[in-house]
Order: sequence, then structure tokens, then C-alpha cells
Amino acid sequence: MIFSEGTVVWVTGSSTGIGRAAAIGFAREGCAVAVHYNSSEGPAQEVAGEIESLGREALLVRGDVSKAADVRRMVGEIERRFGRLDVLVNNAGALIERTTLSEMSEELWDRVMAVNLKSVFLCSQAALPLLRRSERARIINVTSIAARNGGGPGSMAYATAKGGVSTLTRAMAKELVGEGILVNAVAPGVIQTPFHERYTPPEVMEKLVSAIPIGRAGTPEETVGAMLFLASERANYVVGEVIEVNGGLLMD
Repeated sequence: MIFSEGTVVWVTGSSTGIGRAAAIGFAREGCAVAVHYNSSEGPAQEVAGEIESLGREALLVRGDVSKAADVRRMVGEIERRFGRLDVLVNNAGALIERTTLSEMSEELWDRVMAVNLKSVFLCSQAALPLLRRSERARIINVTSIAARNGGGPGSMAYATAKGGVSTLTRAMAKELVGEGILVNAVAPGVIQTPFHERYTPPEVMEKLVSAIPIGRAGTPEETVGAMLFLASERANYVVGEVIEVNGGLLMD
């Protein structure tokens, strides 16, 4: 196991996709996990059940991560159950709807920003008092390849929000490193998740995959290794980094 007994991780948006894989991945490495969901209660319960089948503790927390009151309540539930928090994975996010600049409503723009960017600010801020008590605190933000390439068709707002997450990661890293809280991010590329099943037509997905040098879309589980690394002692000197996990679609 990578982590010491008693390590507690909160993964936002952990009922499906990358968040689900992260929650189970951290549990496999010895962590107790707060499993977050907003509307997908059934899948979240399944994730919690799988974590418990591994002999690890799971806590279900429900709330809208774009609402400060919900976030504060969830952090309170984590504190009451575990008394600590060592790793926060800000994974929750959604494209919500593909639309063009000319057709984008102000309401949709604000919602995309709230779910993908404001949520990272709110959860990180609310979790700080608990993270400050940890001897090895970590915040891991999930951004996207869209933050650097502008995203696919109709994802302008989502790409912009994720660009904000990448910048926020670096700003938070500078501010919090002096307190011993290390902040980094993971930027997935094209990953086969319910996200694309919901928002990406098959013909668009085929075009996206055809451009990936490795020749296929990634799996949610293939994003987790970077998170486990960033949360571990092996990343003690990694600060403000964004690790690209995209099969070669975007190379530095």
C-alpha cells in the first residue's frame, strides 16, 4: 500500500467515470474515502460498497459543489466521521451542453463555470482547516486537455473553465506550499467515460480517437496512477504541476 493507515481522501464527483476510478484506486492503496455525488445516488452507493469490500471505510456525501453551503456541510460530515482529511481530489465537473459562442446563454456559461471552476475554489477553501491538520496534505485538481487545446466542438465554456482550473492550481500551489499543502493537477485527454457517452456523438468521438497516437481512448483507471503519485511521498518535490494523461494527443 502507498498510504499509511488512516489516510482520508475526498473525491468529488466520484459516483462515475474518473472520480469512481479514483475513489476505488485510493481505497486499494489503503485510504478511507469520502464518496461524493449530487444526483447519482445509486452509482455512488455501489462505489461505497466496493470500497468497503476492500476493507476500507467509505462515507457518502451528497451536495452541489458549486454551492458554498452544500460544500461546507459536506466537509462537516467528513470531519465528524473521520476527524481529518489528507487528500482532496477536485474531480467534479460537467460539459453540461455543447453549444457555440453565438448560441451560448449567460445562464449556461455561468453554470459551466460554477460546476467546473467555482467548485474547485469552494471545495479547496472549505477543506483547508482539515488539510492544515494533516502531516502530508495534498490537493489534486482534475483539469483537461481542453484547457490547452480549446476543446472539441461546442465546448468553449468547458475548455475555458478547465483553463481556469489549471491556472488556479498553480496559484493555489504557490499560496499553500508554505503551509505544507502541495497542490497539483491531472489533465486527462479523451477518456471513455459517461461524460463522452452523454455529450459526444459517435462520429465526433471517432474523429477524436483517430488523432490519438496510442490509437485508442483511455480508461478512467489509467488516469488514477498520476493521482496516486501526486498524493504520495514520491511527489514531495512536485508543486504546481499539471500531468497530462492523454495517450500522446498533446505532447510538451
